[in-house]
Amino acid sequence: MARGLMGVQMMMFGGKVQEIGASAVLEKIAEIGYHCVEISQIPMTPENVAGIKDACERFDIQVAACSAGLEPLPRGGDALASDFDKIIDDCKTLGTRLLRIPMLPFDYLGNRQKALDFVSRAEDMAHRLAEYDIELYYHNHHHEFEKYDGKYLMDIIRDSTERLGFELDVFWIQRGGENPVTYIRQFAGRIKLIHLKDYRIKLDLNALAGEITLEKVVNAFNSAVQFAEVGQGSLPIKEIIDTGLECGSEFFLVEQDDVYGRDSFDCITDSRDHLIELGYEDWFTKP
Repeated sequence: MARGLMGVQMMMFGGKVQEIGASAVLEKIAEIGYHCVEISQIPMTPENVAGIKDACERFDIQVAACSAGLEPLPRGGDALASDFDKIIDDCKTLGTRLLRIPMLPFDYLGNRQKALDFVSRAEDMAHRLAEYDIELYYHNHHHEFEKYDGKYLMDIIRDSTERLGFELDVFWIQRGGENPVTYIRQFAGRIKLIHLKDYRIKLDLNALAGEITLEKVVNAFNSAVQFAEVGQGSLPIKEIIDTGLECGSEFFLVEQDDVYGRDSFDCITDSRDHLIELGYEDWFTKP
């Protein structure tokens, strides 16, 4: 059976990196059984980059991809428009050929022309990065499933680019109203990275405490969708993984945008246990 690599998206551990350091976080991730990480929402200071490199070497962890904005983001972080050479150096230092754009800039959301301008510049940047043996990937959320002239923005991005690749997030595909399995097939040959998190419906009963009003019920319904540990929601995870592998994905990265008060290490442990139950135990070891 062909296999990929199961990994972890480091945005789940930004606070822990600040608290106990990158080395301790990566050591624990390796102990749980993951030997692959995607770097995101961690300041890429010289100290952090060196610490990540050292820890990855000591704990046999592969960096699947690094993250950067195409242009400066409101929350900070490196941007290709202003930090191109540094980003290249960081990728080389950490031994990855994959770089990801996390999302469209906030002020581009809901504007077709701005989005197309962004995509054009991303495609140009993908060609420029290729000269340094770096591949550029775009990570989706649900807003790319807004339609313009009857066509999803996500499909417009795909059809108007050739070099730019895609990192498909199955939770956000589901939230956007599409079936992750069938949608992944539409990106065959354009993906190397897939974000794995489950899609859970859970009503917050505390929000309905006291007198129940229509407003409370509507708010509870609107907030009922949660980011879940793999196996704790409704997504067909095995079919997603097998389809992703068939379509070219190499890295499958467990992620939760919110853990709702749980410890992130416990969350990725639960996800690992379910993935092993599904038959992917050998994917947690490096080839």
